[in-house]
Amino acid sequence: MSASRNSPVVAWWAGAYLVVWTVVGLAFAGQHYLTSAKVGVPVAWGSAITGALADWYLFGLLALPAARLAARFNLAGRHWRLRIALHLVAGAVFSLLWILLRAALAQVLVPLRGAEKPFGEVLRYVLVATFFFNMIVYWVVVTGTHAFAYYRSFRERERNVLELEARLTSARLHALRMQLNPHFLFNALNGIGTLMYRNVDAADSMLVKLASLLRHSLDRGEHLTAPLREELEFLDRYLDLEQMRFGDRLRVERDIDPSLLPLPIPTLLLQPLVENAIKHGVEPVTRPGTVTLRIERTDAGRVRLEVHDDGRGVPPGGPSREGVGTSNTRHRLRQQYGSAASFVLTPREGGGTSAIIEIPGPAGIQDED
Repeated sequence: MSASRNSPVVAWWAGAYLVVWTVVGLAFAGQHYLTSAKVGVPVAWGSAITGALADWYLFGLLALPAARLAARFNLAGRHWRLRIALHLVAGAVFSLLWILLRAALAQVLVPLRGAEKPFGEVLRYVLVATFFFNMIVYWVVVTGTHAFAYYRSFRERERNVLELEARLTSARLHALRMQLNPHFLFNALNGIGTLMYRNVDAADSMLVKLASLLRHSLDRGEHLTAPLREELEFLDRYLDLEQMRFGDRLRVERDIDPSLLPLPIPTLLLQPLVENAIKHGVEPVTRPGTVTLRIERTDAGRVRLEVHDDGRGVPPGGPSREGVGTSNTRHRLRQQYGSAASFVLTPREGGGTSAIIEIPGPAGIQDED
């Protein structure tokens, strides 16, 4: 089965290989024909083509073992001098083999040129006329083989780097989920345990919401992106639990452009920012706090996602609020968008902190009326 699948590929490469040498042969036939006519010793077009194709088909035949030898003994490495000497010898052998074969083949082709010559005379002529040119052809084959090998190696390394980056992104997402779920469980179960002694119905409702949240998290699998609509649904489940914990102390405001709901964004992009706002902006203070989520298009056609809180903020010279989740978010944005995305944490006037992300705009999403 494997051999039958590879047969069309082998046939394609063999055909392409033959076409390349045919084109080179025809180019040299044209040059020989025009040059001979110009110096006053014209040759027939058919004779020029036959001779040139014979020359270059032989080169094509001998280039196959030459290329294998070049791939086997690469010029890079510690023993490059020895390998150059090896290729000098191989180039001479390549040239002599071509001369012998071409001289033998000339016994068949000479009648087409209208002149009979003995084999020894033809051999001496071909040796003097082509030995060094044949060496040049050999080194062209060696150089081309090395260039192709380096190209394949470069592409392989490039694929490996991309695969490694994809795995790293997946690992960061997995680590973020592993960090997220225990935090959910600890806070939610602690809240449920407290409510059980005061309000059994509220504790039961919180338990149902926790189960829904975890089920939704598991259903999302290892997808690296999800529509904004799904991210907001996941965030709503998280906020339901947090509002049961904080009660009137937590107020959430939303300002979201509905035309952006189909926009694919990195999975778990918003939740760590909102969690950070609640943890550092709402939880440390006794007064009610507000977390504002704003998602809109910019005048430049980009998409801005903002999470604001009105807590204490970060005092000048104080420690950064960037934890594991926020750091992962920064790395994942760089992985998906490169320099086209930006992410900043800044203090707000009047207290609190703003997390602002900008990503490229949605090319295929139209504004809704």
